[in-house]
Amino acid sequence: MINQDSKIIAVDFDGTIVEDKYPDIGKPMLFAFDTLRKLQEDGHRLILWTYRYGSKLQEAVDFCAENGVEFYAVNCSFTEEEFNMKTASRKINADLFIDDRNIGGFPGWGQVYHMISGESPDNESAGKPVKTKKKKGLFRF
Repeated sequence: MINQDSKIIAVDFDGTIVEDKYPDIGKPMLFAFDTLRKLQEDGHRLILWTYRYGSKLQEAVDFCAENGVEFYAVNCSFTEEEFNMKTASRKINADLFIDDRNIGGFPGWGQVYHMISGESPDNESAGKPVKTKKKKGLFRF
């Protein structure tokens, strides 16, 4: 069911859905498939957005399907899209991107779900963004 609060969410595979063992498929990350299925139940459209291509991409798609997650699209903005390198950008149209290479790293699937759903782990501040611990980095404010 798609509702007005639904998002199109692009999700990386290696290091995000599974441990990074590329070109092999790593073990599923804790709660990855549970969270992805819940996001779909909540009405969000998921796009698999990965560096993989060819047979390695198909292995990832099949692995996700075996774990109960089928994607709205794979490495494109929508299923019917035909990528033409001369006329189109490789950037896909999504509201959110879930990737282990985000600034600050991957927070874990529990935190990802709470951030997207607007629920806090203790339900005291439902609808408010969840605060994460600040990590030391190049920029200090």
